[in-house]
Amino acid sequence: MIPTIDKYATEVRLKELMEQHNLVARDIQQYLSLGCVQTVYRWFEGVNIPSLDNLYALSGLFGVSMDDMVVGTRPPLNTKANALFKERMLFYCKALSQTKVQRQSIA
Repeated sequence: MIPTIDKYATEVRLKELMEQHNLVARDIQQYLSLGCVQTVYRWFEGVNIPSLDNLYALSGLFGVSMDDMVVGTRPPLNTKANALFKERMLFYCKALSQTKVQRQSIA
C-alpha cells in the first residue's frame, strides 16, 4: 500500500491548529496572500489540500513540522511496520533501477 494523505483528517488538524492560535480562514488567506478565502474553505471541506508551499508557510505560522499538520496512512516513523515498508520500497527501487540498466544495455 502506498501511503496517501487523508484530506479530511488533515483539514481537521488544520482547523485545530487555527483554533489553538485564534485564527480564522480570512487570517490564513491574508497570511498566504491567497486570492480569495474560498481556497481555505475548500481545504476545510476536504475538496483540496494546501500546496506544499502553503503547508510549508503554515508550518512556520503554527510552529509545527509539516508532518505534524498532514495526516496520512503511512505508519508512524520508527516502528516495525515502517521499517518493513522502507525495506520493501528499497527492494522495489533496486529492482526498478536494474530493469532500467538492462533496457539501456539492450538498446
